[in-house]
Amino acid sequence: MGMDSYLQFITVLIIFIAVLGLTLYATRWLANYQKGTSSCRNIEIVDTCKISANKYIQIVRMGDRYVAIGVSGDQITNLGDVSPESLVMNDEQQESLNFKDIFDKIKGEKKSSNDK
Repeated sequence: MGMDSYLQFITVLIIFIAVLGLTLYATRWLANYQKGTSSCRNIEIVDTCKISANKYIQIVRMGDRYVAIGVSGDQITNLGDVSPESLVMNDEQQESLNFKDIFDKIKGEKKSSNDK
């Protein structure tokens, strides 16, 4: 009876790991698919500032023109053009943080706080 329950446990564990692997693969495939279908070459959100729960001010680049817009609920309002010289741009590319990077950062912070 003991060996049978171990085999059942190992079988369930293997199935669980396989389901997690398939979920990870499907999620990454879906993210790459959506990224490919929604790519815009001439429109880019440069910056977003949250004003309240559902109200934002965004700076959008359309071609070589920068426009400030107000976004709230189902409404978008043009706030006017913004001169590119007045914007503070990041020269380095934005890094997309994945779960592993965030987890490693948190793990590092916990280790340093435990060392104190």
